[in-house]
This record gives sequence, C-alpha cells and structure tokens, in this order.
Amino acid sequence: MGRLTRRAFALAALSAFTTTGAAARPDGVPSGHAGGHGRAAARMRGMWLATVANRDWPSRPGLTAAQQRSELLGWLDLAVRDRLNTVILQVRPTADALWPSPYEPWSQVLTGTQGKAPGWDPLGTAVAEAHARGLQLHAWFNPYRVAVHDDPTRLVASHPARRHPDWVVPYGGKLHYNPGLPEVRAFVQDAMLDAVRRYPVDAVHFDDYFYPYPVAGQTFDDDAAYDAHGGAFTDRAAWRRDNIDRLVRETAARIKAVRPTAQFGISPFGVWRNASTDPRGSDTRALQSYDAVHADTRRWVREGWIDYVVPQLYWNIGLSAADYAALVPWWAEVARGSRTKLYLGEALYKAGDPAQPAAWQDPAELSRHLTLAAGHPEVRGHVFFAADDLRADRIGAMARVVADHYAQPATSPR
Repeated sequence: MGRLTRRAFALAALSAFTTTGAAARPDGVPSGHAGGHGRAAARMRGMWLATVANRDWPSRPGLTAAQQRSELLGWLDLAVRDRLNTVILQVRPTADALWPSPYEPWSQVLTGTQGKAPGWDPLGTAVAEAHARGLQLHAWFNPYRVAVHDDPTRLVASHPARRHPDWVVPYGGKLHYNPGLPEVRAFVQDAMLDAVRRYPVDAVHFDDYFYPYPVAGQTFDDDAAYDAHGGAFTDRAAWRRDNIDRLVRETAARIKAVRPTAQFGISPFGVWRNASTDPRGSDTRALQSYDAVHADTRRWVREGWIDYVVPQLYWNIGLSAADYAALVPWWAEVARGSRTKLYLGEALYKAGDPAQPAAWQDPAELSRHLTLAAGHPEVRGHVFFAADDLRADRIGAMARVVADHYAQPATSPR
C-alpha cells in the first residue's frame, strides 16, 4: 500500500500463513437494505481513525495545535456527512498518549518529538466535539506495542520502556511489552484506564495486536517470564493465551469500575481457527489468531467478557482462503446467545486499490457485504477501515454504501 497502517505490520506473517498465496490482509432485526429504516438506524456505523505513523491524522507531525484541531474536526464532520454514528480514534498507538497522561509520553505523531506537549488536549477535544455532533467516540488503544522500530535509545529518556528494560522484547524489528509479566499487564491497564477516568469515552477499543504476529525465523524471547510464571501450564501457547485472557477480563472489570457506562470492544483478526485445525473453526485456510497471536477471540465472545466484537473481515465475497460469505455466518453463530454485540470490520482501504483482486475494483463489493450481513440478525452494524479511505473513496464504494444502506441519519448504536 505504500503507507504504514495497523494492518501493514502483520502483512508478511499473514501472507506466510495463507495457503492459497492470496494476501490475507495488509497489516437484532435483519436490516441494511436501502433506506436504513426502523432498527437499522440504531446499528453501528463506524470508522477507524488511525494515528500510528500519521496514517490518517494528524496528516503529518509538527502541525500547529490549531491545524491539528481543524483536521480532527474535519474527520468528525466527514463521519456525520456519511451518516455514521461512531468514530474509533487511536489514542495510544505505541505506548504513548494523545492526552496528558501521567504514565506515558505524548505521542510523536503530534509534534514529531515524543514527549513534547502539543499545546492542546486531542482526546478531550475529540470526545467533546464528537458528542456535540451526535457521534460516539471510542478510544482505541494498542496494549503492548512500544515502538515500530527496535532501538530503545530512540524512545524519550523518561519512557517506561527505558526505565524498565526488562519489560521489553525486541521482535520483528519492533519493540513490544512482554504480556507474560504481571507487572506489565497491570501497567498497561493503568495507562489506558487513565483516559477512561478523565474523559466520558463511550468505549475502550483494542485492535488485533496481542502477542506479535509471527515473523519467519524469529523467536519472541519470553523464556524468563515463562520460567517464572508458566508453571501451571502444559505448554507455552496455553500460558500465552491465558496471559491475554487475563488482560481482557481484568480490563473489562476495571472499565466498569471506573466508568460503568463505557463499553469494551475488540477488533480481532477475522479468523479464529480454521476448521481443518479445529472443528469449531471457520471454513477458511488462513492465519489463525488463536495460534498466531494467542487471542482466543471466540471464548471472549462466548463468555461475554467483552461488550462488542468487530472481527476484521477484510476479504471479498468468494475468496477461497477466507470468504466473507463464509465468515459472516460463522461469527453470527459465535455471537448467537451471547451478551456480546457483533459488528463487522470492513476493508474500505482495499476498494479501488489496483494491487487488490478484481472484486475490489467493483464499487458495489462493500455494499454487497452489508446486504449479505443483513440476513444475519446477530450482525449489528459495520466499521470501516479507515478514515483516509473514507475521504478518498477512490471508486465510490463508500458512496454506494451510503446510498444503498445509510439513506437515513444514524442514531446511537447503544
């Protein structure tokens, strides 16, 4: 794609795990028909607004406070224009903050210098201005990613990763906090919950990064943590999954204690496990998040640990390795009878990208996704990746979605 996105970080690993050779990814009443009448208007209509590496916003580091604010308000206005009701804003892209955090430094995506105050409060402004426009603001956090490079000396001297080098594992050219350390798990929760205490965010949102995606020929070195904390487990993979389960359960409980009205949602990779590996899995042949990043997403939904799930179904209808038309009913079955609301993550960024298969050159592909999903009552809406693609709308795919499905203004998905 030529741009760094949250999906691009995992591209090489995902390609290696997709057996067909196709790239897996870069990085209640049935509704969805034209007009969006009745309960359709209360469904999720969201967009991700990514800040990592200035993917969507700010357009570049070093803008003035007034310029940053103006751009942010422009994104909120864009969401209103396209009759969306939710903006998922990335506020902690790499163990940093887009608010005045006592735990972590100001993000360098704002000023170009990590730790330098931008002269305003982006998250506070985003919450207030989103609510003024009738939008929900979901605060999007990445729990364990420290940096998209592997040089600790490039972090500001006061960074927790430099004060606690034993917390950090270099892997795949990046720095990661070690999920196997209880003190790390407690710290990242403290850092994220600070934003929930300060601002009336509508939700806490995690993306798909837990343990890092596999990189061929490299090993994530958590030997010491496993020796210290993994004795109750028969293998390292089970211990790692338990570490992520604990993060999810503990975060959910702490959100409710701090701000009972806030939801907790996660947007995992779209394949839990393949049916060839596990009979409970989907009819797919792709990377498995249960095994690759130790995220037991099916369990989180079935146990009701999270309020909503947004699987990233970033494939077209008919793709043999991971068919959108096969994954929607699979996720609907997972959500059926649980307390967890199901939304679907949509790959708007692929529409009109010449590097993508022919299906993505058709402006109607995304609209067909919403039509197909409307046949499954468990699907309560859609979220589009990402804001810059919403604005560019290269081949009019989003305009087609709005015309076919969002003819009426949106109300809150709550």
